Amino acid sequence: MTFPFPPATITLRKNEDRRILSGHPWVFSNEIRETEGAPAAGDVVGVRNAAGKPLGIGLFHPHSLITVRLLSRTPMEIDAAFFRTRLQEAQALRERIFPGSTVYRLVHGEADFLPGLIIDRFNDHCVIQALSFGMDARLPMICDVLEELFHPAAIIERNDPPLRTLDQLPLRRGVLRGESSPVTFTDGELRFTVDLLAGQKTGYFLDQRMNRLTIRQFSKGARVLDCFSNDGGFGLQAAHAGATEVVGIDSSGEAIARARVNAAQNGITVARFEETDVFTSLAERAERGELYDVIVLDPPSFTKNRKTVPAAKKGYRELHQLAFRVLTPGGYLLSASCSHHILPDTFLDVIRDAAVRSERRIQLLEWHGASPDHPTLPAVPETGYLKFGVFRVL
Repeated sequence: MTFPFPPATITLRKNEDRRILSGHPWVFSNEIRETEGAPAAGDVVGVRNAAGKPLGIGLFHPHSLITVRLLSRTPMEIDAAFFRTRLQEAQALRERIFPGSTVYRLVHGEADFLPGLIIDRFNDHCVIQALSFGMDARLPMICDVLEELFHPAAIIERNDPPLRTLDQLPLRRGVLRGESSPVTFTDGELRFTVDLLAGQKTGYFLDQRMNRLTIRQFSKGARVLDCFSNDGGFGLQAAHAGATEVVGIDSSGEAIARARVNAAQNGITVARFEETDVFTSLAERAERGELYDVIVLDPPSFTKNRKTVPAAKKGYRELHQLAFRVLTPGGYLLSASCSHHILPDTFLDVIRDAAVRSERRIQLLEWHGASPDHPTLPAVPETGYLKFGVFRVL
């Protein structure tokens, strides 16, 4: 049986179908010529080009800049069976990427063809973010499917990112199903315990999973400074690989407390963690003449929109100049940017400029994105948000 095209339809302006045809799932409000029917926020609508050709179906929001998020290029019912199929497809990919693991990003929004939905799996806990009105309205259905497929002890919502306000959604965090408790899992060869209700984002940064392991080859016998250390991921990997001293700095006292717990449960004694502002701390260490062999810069996003990109570039440049002041000649810099508004070439240019201003020479040794359980769609630059480079600094 062929599911009929939805009665409520969106017709695009002339030539506004090019991005959709290239694979992008968003329809912006200024691309729409007319709306037929009276769809409400969260309803399923059909999308046609100016000539009337069907382009797909998606979730509608009349007051959002992203008016439609496409779910399928062909008409189908958006029901439990739809979500079951998409989640099973996503799970099969993760099992191929990380065989035997039960810790991974299960759904990466647009890149898993479920725009506006994020799901992370931490053993028997699932953490969910619904970033669009349509996905938020379907949370009970999605939770039902998660329980059917994974039988989780708890399903947690971390619906507290400000991005939800763009779809006029309230900010929430809490337990949707089951009972939550701290979760312990393995990252590399180390054990980490996280509180999924308290940590940043969905509780732990799974996107840096593979990048954290790169620090090991540079850490033996080294003094390491882990800036924006959060739960201690980079710093503890360095300590485990033979660093003689690891200092982790972060402005969050809760993150520092978690990092200390993670160090203790792995028997790591060479690492210490300090609650402090990173910019201030780097300047003070430079004044004291401190030097480190390896420095990690993994800050939160410096920009949430294009308007603040110039200020973000200035911030990144200042941060790198401070880091160069306390990095030994021949030392290694591991640097990341998690803002999709800072393009890869822009990020490299900022680091290069900071090196020139600091009279340092740099060699790019490695360049990565997010871990492969965070796939990217070439047609959707926003899905390739993470940039991570390893540099030798002379």
